[in-house]
Formats: sequence, structure tokens, C-alpha cells
Amino acid sequence: MTIRIAPPPATVHVIASDAEAIETAHALAAEFALSAADRDRDRILPWEQLERFSASGLWGITVPREHGGAGVSVVTLAQVIAIIGAADGSLSQIPQNHFYALEVLRSGGTPEQQAQFYALALSGYRFGNALAEIGARDFKRRTRLSQDGERLFVTGQKFYCTGAIFAHWIPTLVVDDEDRQQIVFIPRGAEGVAITDDWDGFGQRVTGSGSVSFDRVEVRPEWVIPFQSSFENPTPIGPLAQILHAAIDLGIGKGAFAATLPFIRERTRPWIDAGVERAADDPLLIAGVGEVSVRLRAAEALVNRAGRAVDEAIADTTEFTVAQASLAVAAARALTTTAGLLAASKLFELTGTSATLAADNLDRHWRNVRTHTLHDPVRWKYHAIGNHSLNGINPPRHGAI
Repeated sequence: MTIRIAPPPATVHVIASDAEAIETAHALAAEFALSAADRDRDRILPWEQLERFSASGLWGITVPREHGGAGVSVVTLAQVIAIIGAADGSLSQIPQNHFYALEVLRSGGTPEQQAQFYALALSGYRFGNALAEIGARDFKRRTRLSQDGERLFVTGQKFYCTGAIFAHWIPTLVVDDEDRQQIVFIPRGAEGVAITDDWDGFGQRVTGSGSVSFDRVEVRPEWVIPFQSSFENPTPIGPLAQILHAAIDLGIGKGAFAATLPFIRERTRPWIDAGVERAADDPLLIAGVGEVSVRLRAAEALVNRAGRAVDEAIADTTEFTVAQASLAVAAARALTTTAGLLAASKLFELTGTSATLAADNLDRHWRNVRTHTLHDPVRWKYHAIGNHSLNGINPPRHGAI
């Protein structure tokens, strides 16, 4: 498949406040929801929707105020992602690594790098990612940043590169000649960059999570941001990345729940033993709806709590605040995983066989949340929380906790 390189939107709105970000997200979500089922069914990459998304200004909301952005709270950022996720899980995942890259920039970039890339973000440029690799089980990165005289080159293969297809710049995790990790912002159109649209997971089908290869791609020193120290020392990068994943799962779960209610009211038949004329009056069905509602509300409360903890870690970055943020986010991820999966599963249990019809494509909610919740194992979230509670041991510092 030929992968096009889109220019940034011609006109990009700059959002000025947290309230405006939430309002804009709701407006876009209502629009995106109308065609979400069709995009998933036919695997139509959301180019048009992403242009609207970028032009809205939502991709620039975490740019600090001193650089012209709204500098919204992490609580607001998570809410925005969840709102979009309820409409389309794929669209909520695509900007996840964009915001991750902006946090890497805030935590480790020079003032000159921050000025450059913050300005690009406010102008509608999208940052993708090339972080993960497959083929080895040691979690070491083999994509290299090598120096040849005065020139720098990146060579390697990446997979699960969500958003790279749609990106203008691709932040890429590499190891340099001293085996230290760096993040390199690489232009999407640089010579030697090749993107393959080969993501074929049964869920999150239109995230553009394909492969990226770098064949001796020349890069500039000012595009290289130190990353090794980002986890040697406490930073909010890991908690920020993880709360976005929690928000995606929460949003998909809320989308599944939103699809459940009208289906019960309008199309579900009551069970014969309930003795009622409407499925919406079936007491056991009502209890099932209540269970999902409570789980989702609890998950949302933990996401908001975690957002406040990450905000505190950003404002005052210490060993303690980053550990507290990681623990709060781990709790949120644990519950958004179970609540999202419950909502998507109950969608069918409570509505019946007619909800499985291909024309409705309601199974996309389950496929999306099941796929995305596999990003990293939730069992280790419980371990992190339990190990701290029992033994006073802080969570490890990396991008998955």
C-alpha cells in the first residue's frame, strides 16, 4: 500500500484553556462517532478525521503556556483522550505517543529543542512513534544511532508504530555508539524512512500501528534528545504514558456502555421469566447495567485521581512524587482494564444475539478494548501496588509502569 505524507493542516486553532479542550473534544467525538463503525469494518484509515483532530488544536494542548499553548492538566488530557475513545478507540490511541513525545521533550529537551518542536505541535504537526521492536525477548533496542565523521545516521527496524503512518515527525528510540538510549525526532519524509501498513490485529484496526524501517537515515544533532537518564532519574514520563493508556481503555468501555443502553431500550427482548414487556424493566438486566455503570465510574475516578498525581509529579519532580504518580496510574490501569472489558462483554450478554449482527459492528468495542489492554500486562500493575503496600518498594521506572 502506498503511504501518503500529509501536510499539516493549513489552519490550526490554538486552544486556550482546559474547559475549551473538553468542549472541543465533545464536539469532535460526536462527529467521529458517526462513521466509526464503518471505518473499523472496512479498515478505512482516518485521514480526514485526523485532519479535523489536528486542526482543532487538541494535539497542542499540553504545550506549556510559556511556549504559547494551553498547558492543560493531565486530568484534562486524560479526559480528552477518554472522550475521543468513547467515539472511536483507534482515534484516541493515535495521539498517545504524540503526547508522550511532548513529555519527553519537556523533561529532557534543551530550550532550543522545546521551542522548535512545541511550535510545530501548535502548528498542527503530528508526532508518531517508532519505539517498539520485535524479534528478541530481552527488551533491548537494536536500532542504532551511529556517528560517521560529523554526520549522524539511524538504522533499524521498528514495529507497533502507532500513528507513524499519519505523522509528520517520528520520535524514534535508538541506542547510540555508547549504548545509551536516545529519542530522535525524524522527519516522516526523510530519505531512508519506509513505513509499511502491516498492522493486522483484530482490534484497534485503524491506528496505523504498522512497521517503520530506517535505512541509514541521516539526522541532525538538534533532533536528538537524551533518554537514558529519563528512567535513571525520576521523571513523569512513564506515568504520563500509562495514564493515556488508561484513558483509552476507559473511553472504549464508555463507548461500549453508551451503545448498550439504546440497544436494550429499542431492540432487546425481555427474558420470558422476567414477566415484563420491556427488556429495560427486566430486574436482572437492570442490575447488570448498574454493575457496568459502577465499574466505569470507579475507573474514571481513579483516572482523575491518577491525573492529579501526575500533575503533582510534573510540578515537583522527586523520587516520592513520581513513585506516587506511578502507583496511582497503576491502580487506574488495573481498573480501566477490567471495567473496559466488562462493559464490552456485557454489551452482548445484556442485549442478546441480535447485537452480534455484522451490520452493527458492535463487536469492535470488545475487539478494541481487548487488543489495547494487552499493551502491557495488568497483572504487573497489581504487583507494583502490592509490593509497595507490603514491602514499601517503589515501582520500577520505565515506560510501562
